[in-house]
Amino acid sequence: MNTTVKKFAMACCAAAAVAVFVVSQAWAEPPDLSGVWIPDVKDQFRQETGNAPPWKQNILPQIQHMVSEEKAGRPFLVLSHCLPHGMPSWMLITHNAFEFLTTPGRITMLGEVDGNRMRRIYMDGRSHPEDPDLTLHGHSIGHWDGETLVIDTTAIAPQAYIAISEAVGIPNNGNMHILERLHLAKPNVLYDDLEITAPKVLDATWKTTRIFRRYPERHYEITEGECVQEDLVAGKDRFGNDIFISNPQGPYGSVHTVK
Repeated sequence: MNTTVKKFAMACCAAAAVAVFVVSQAWAEPPDLSGVWIPDVKDQFRQETGNAPPWKQNILPQIQHMVSEEKAGRPFLVLSHCLPHGMPSWMLITHNAFEFLTTPGRITMLGEVDGNRMRRIYMDGRSHPEDPDLTLHGHSIGHWDGETLVIDTTAIAPQAYIAISEAVGIPNNGNMHILERLHLAKPNVLYDDLEITAPKVLDATWKTTRIFRRYPERHYEITEGECVQEDLVAGKDRFGNDIFISNPQGPYGSVHTVK
């Protein structure tokens, strides 16, 4: 076999190897995200000051007021009226466990905090609807890029907050777009790299990461959460039936303590 033929054969082998690698990557099983994930709250607190959103100048006075009110013991209730936390607040300030439910063509995220904590991520190749109904969690489509779950979310209601804590946040006011890349940094450590574009309140796309941890040896399970738990207490109606009755409120709501 002369040199030219040998070079051609080697090139063919290399091309075939690349093709096999690409096909094997395409057919590779995605990483296992099952189980219960616990947010790294300590890291969330660190990012409140270490990686603040690029707020527009007219938004900053609102943020500064919320921060000062929280320090004075009068925190603003970003999450109120039992509304869903919405996106991106779910992922930014979640203090509750969640789990992934994988079914054909969809990944569903189920949260513990209240009955409305659910995200549907469509994995069946569909596009975003042309005329969507806006919701607090928005419309999410996803795909696997190697071992990274890429989620694209639009159609988010303008009332959905961009919250950096439970007392500091601003409604996005419309036209928000969120891109997430979820990947396992370690077998039981999940990173969610977020890119949040909100032209009404942010000067630029905000890039931030949230960390979640899985503890399979502890056998955590999602439990029922009630968002009005502090507003209600166990009581009786006039017939002696067990019901919930209103809990006396403080001057700023039941979550506040009198100093």
